[in-house]
Amino acid sequence: MPLASTGELVTRAAAARSAVAAFNVITLEHIEAVVAGAESAGSPVVLQVSENAVKFRYGRLLPLARAAVAAAERATVPVALHLDHVQSDDLLRQAAGAGFSSVMYDAARLPYADNLAATRAAADWAHGQGLWIEAELGQIGGKDGRPPLDAHAPGARTDPARARDFVTGTGVDALAVAIGSVHAMTTRTAVLDLGLLKRLSGALTVPLVLHGSSGVPDEGLVAAVGDGIAKVNVGTALNAAMTGAIRDFLAARPEAVDSRTYLSVGREAMAAEVRRIIGVLSGSGGRPAPEEPSGSGGRPVPEEPSAASGDRPPSPA
Repeated sequence: MPLASTGELVTRAAAARSAVAAFNVITLEHIEAVVAGAESAGSPVVLQVSENAVKFRYGRLLPLARAAVAAAERATVPVALHLDHVQSDDLLRQAAGAGFSSVMYDAARLPYADNLAATRAAADWAHGQGLWIEAELGQIGGKDGRPPLDAHAPGARTDPARARDFVTGTGVDALAVAIGSVHAMTTRTAVLDLGLLKRLSGALTVPLVLHGSSGVPDEGLVAAVGDGIAKVNVGTALNAAMTGAIRDFLAARPEAVDSRTYLSVGREAMAAEVRRIIGVLSGSGGRPAPEEPSGSGGRPVPEEPSAASGDRPPSPA
């Protein structure tokens, strides 16, 4: 299937008062898991590569991007690529040639006037390349280990009037809003300010994006979508699923050395979490769609390790 457009997926979701799930990927296993989970749910999905993920991959965007493009083109559901939390203008300018249809330009750390000017310049360039662009206003917090701001601190929440001026002044296509979620949460205890979200939804005509969604309980996600969130970003929940599954596998099998045995377990755990989250957002509660017929381009089967290795991959779930 040809690469989908993030902008089209989000615009369609916003019009239907629903949301598209967008998952941050770091490894090939993340990519395969997100596509497999979306196929199982029968839903479109966005694969996101963050600037931090690029730094982890020795500063090289293309290897992971090309893997994501290949997986997206083989998928049986629409899959779009999004370059996330970009602060580097050099990285921004690599997006169009690497298969991305959209970027999130992150200048939220800057004072308002500087954020507006930098984002305006990024939006002008992105639109000239045919890219859909998202920005952030307010400080969602939690990135790079930084603690979130106190809810009452200046800039800790997105002000509706300022958000309207920011969108008008920058020309961005979507806005990530600070309404109580925090990046990198490993507990699902975030409390969203739904009253503020309703005011933001009423003040703006562009789709709204929720970052830090891993820390939001299911009922909070459902309520946020109902009140105007059209794109839901998820990262830490996948990492927690993968790490937990691998940790349990190796604790039970300390003799295992074939990385395929535990990576396949981690990949399946992430795919199940993708399917579950998409189900929450769609109202189905995470129930999987019927399995695709063999050879339809669904989840790849890991190569069987040699008998000499002593490590056997788990049977498919």
